[in-house]
Amino acid sequence: MKTKFLLYGANGYTGTLVARMAAERNLKPILAGRDPRKVGELAQKLGFEHRAFSLEDAAAIGAALADVAVVLHCAGPFSRTSKPMADACLATSTHYLDITGEATVFESLHARDAEAKSAGVMLLPGAGFDVVPSDCLAAHLKRRLSSATHLALAIRGLTRISHGTATTMVENIHRGGLVRRNGKLTPVPAAWKTREIDYGDGRARAAVTIPWGDVVTAYYSTGIPNIEVYSALPSSVRSMMKASRIVGPLLASKPVQRFLKKRIKAQPAGPSDEERERGASFLWGEVKDDAGNRAVSRLRTPEGYTLTALTALAIVERVLAGEFSAGYQTPSLAYGADFILQIEGVTREDL
Repeated sequence: MKTKFLLYGANGYTGTLVARMAAERNLKPILAGRDPRKVGELAQKLGFEHRAFSLEDAAAIGAALADVAVVLHCAGPFSRTSKPMADACLATSTHYLDITGEATVFESLHARDAEAKSAGVMLLPGAGFDVVPSDCLAAHLKRRLSSATHLALAIRGLTRISHGTATTMVENIHRGGLVRRNGKLTPVPAAWKTREIDYGDGRARAAVTIPWGDVVTAYYSTGIPNIEVYSALPSSVRSMMKASRIVGPLLASKPVQRFLKKRIKAQPAGPSDEERERGASFLWGEVKDDAGNRAVSRLRTPEGYTLTALTALAIVERVLAGEFSAGYQTPSLAYGADFILQIEGVTREDL
């Protein structure tokens, strides 16, 4: 029986945070990534084993996973990196977790459900802030109103984003928005709708629709056919999103992409430890049915990157303990709507 846990992308911002927290929890991950020097330095610092391999080398991935029970994949953009890692996990009977928030990745892995069941492997993307709290909130709201036909979710965070998250956003900046309508994923313009939302501090904030992964995961978790996800963003960002409707092709061009990614690399890798400790994230959710019934709930959680490390490691621990279901899973399908409440610092409020 395999018992090892491999953390890929360990030298990135989120991967390093996960590795540090793993050490605090007496977990012993194998740290892995493309760069042997960077991964080796971190492994030596934390006292962990390490392996270096590229996701472009299928044979090397397979060899690296031969004795591994579960992979936590933290090297995005996952639209490029999830498939080769998932391929190797299915071939080696290794459970696959990642921290993506990309709707296309959730859909592509869901399409491999039968393949995963046949291999006895769990595929659970979105094991971090994307999408554990929002998925559990959606499942809780469905539990409160079983007849729900419409779901709206909204997110507000308080800290800066990592290089990996920013890169994913830049690569998708021209693609517009995404909602689920009558059970179908439906493209919409960027910042398609705006709502004023109170996340629990008595102050309504403008939030716009974003193509968050819950338009996929919440549908599989709840069966609710109409789903929109919102984010509270500064007016300047909302204006930029709306402008992208017109200049999308320009933003997708190679020169602009290179410029934007260069700007990202010039910024701090992510929030400092102090910023994470001071920060918090807030989630709001609403369900309605065709008879006019409505339910609203809210979550307050630790800062997003902190929460990602906490939830991802909690799921790793469950898998290593034999608590998993083969096939494609969402966080709430695998561990229930109340899983998020088991994370220190999370509170939920029903209105």
